[in-house]
Amino acid sequence: MKRRIWPVMLAGPVVLAACSTVVPDKYTNEAVGFQTIANQTSNAIGKRTAFIRTQAQNEALTHEVRDLVLGKTISAETAVQAALLNNKGLQAAYFRAGLSAAEVWQQMTPENPVVSIGLLGIGAPELGLYRALESTIALNLLDTKTRKQRMAVAEAQYQQAQLTAVQETLAVAGETRQAWINAVAAFERLSYWRRASEAAGAGAELASQLGRTGALNKAGQAREFAFQAELAGQVARARLEASLAKEELTRLMGLWGGDAQYYVPDALPTLPRSLSRVASIEAAALKNRVDLKVAKIGLEAQARAFGLTDQTRLVTDLELIAGFESEREREDGATTTDTRPQLELEFAIPIFDRGKARLRKAELSYMLAANQLAERAVNVRSEARSAELAYHASYEIARHYRDVVLPLRRTIEEEGLLSYNGMITDTFELLTDLRDKLSSALEAANAKRDFWLAQANVNAAIYGGGAGSTAMSAGAEIASGSGAAH
Repeated sequence: MKRRIWPVMLAGPVVLAACSTVVPDKYTNEAVGFQTIANQTSNAIGKRTAFIRTQAQNEALTHEVRDLVLGKTISAETAVQAALLNNKGLQAAYFRAGLSAAEVWQQMTPENPVVSIGLLGIGAPELGLYRALESTIALNLLDTKTRKQRMAVAEAQYQQAQLTAVQETLAVAGETRQAWINAVAAFERLSYWRRASEAAGAGAELASQLGRTGALNKAGQAREFAFQAELAGQVARARLEASLAKEELTRLMGLWGGDAQYYVPDALPTLPRSLSRVASIEAAALKNRVDLKVAKIGLEAQARAFGLTDQTRLVTDLELIAGFESEREREDGATTTDTRPQLELEFAIPIFDRGKARLRKAELSYMLAANQLAERAVNVRSEARSAELAYHASYEIARHYRDVVLPLRRTIEEEGLLSYNGMITDTFELLTDLRDKLSSALEAANAKRDFWLAQANVNAAIYGGGAGSTAMSAGAEIASGSGAAH
């Protein structure tokens, strides 16, 4: 009796393929994977984010954002919350993280065996349909050997994608807060320019009346008219700047059409009474900066990719092929079937490409990531120190305008008004004092804006999301290891 070996040989690869790794929920469930991003974002800025995956979720968040801003005068906190819920660029970042999770899922899943079935001698008159039957199953042995390393690289890429999404979320929050500050400051400046224009209009009207009486020559009249015309241009420019600043805020919040009907305050909040120095801002930045964490994970992934490349430097493809060949023969009117098992091993012979170039590329990629991480750490320290310096210096400047310059301008105006009432000072001197006061008020408004922007930059320097950390994203990508194996 002949032994049937081929069923056992066929069953082996199938059993190996069936023993797949159990995939955790954070890779298969989008909501579970997004929760890590939401938690880190909330810890940094205390705001809620959302991952929109269905039309119902999109409609619900649209109504929520509409209730927050439509027809209302919004604060900076409201603007940031609306942007985090409604900015479509953030949704794209969250979906990129989901794609990276799916890649880990894919790497955890064993490669499917390849089944091949062939019929030889089809239509043989003495045997019927075919003469011989061949069947094989091919299993990639290198896929099984390197799966753990490839899963480690894919896991690092997934962590990097999550942190990149957190970084983009913080960037949108920071940009929205700055856009709100700029928009409010622009409308505050516009109000000062309008008051200056009204004063210039009063001066031009007075000059016209004095000109008709002959008390003011044409040069003096032209001087007042030119000043009024110049201020009209400044008012138009300030109005444009305010409109563009508000449009920038609208864009970041993802609003358009009728949903963009909202208002911002006419002036920025007053300065705080005092400031407390940020304790160990450099240490806090090194601990919490998201872009620094991205660079660290990139370095770890490069190290894993380097090990994977070293393991597969010589053998880049290794397949085990198992199957059988069944051949039928007719002799003396009887048909007999002879079945023989087959076993093949396929691999590439490293005659020309011995993997040295791929090994060098992996080594250089690792050193590139290491130097990028070192540079990022230096930059993070510098950005933290600069943010703290700007925060305190801008406060002192704004407080100087508030406590020294503006009170002096008010005193000059009050004394000028008393002199005018006593017939000592003429009207034009009084108008000149008013113009100087408005000019100082504009400088004070700009100084106050710079302070609130500097305060927003302190949080970005500690947690990330500023201009420096965003620029790092392009240089912190992890090599996928496509040239390493498989």
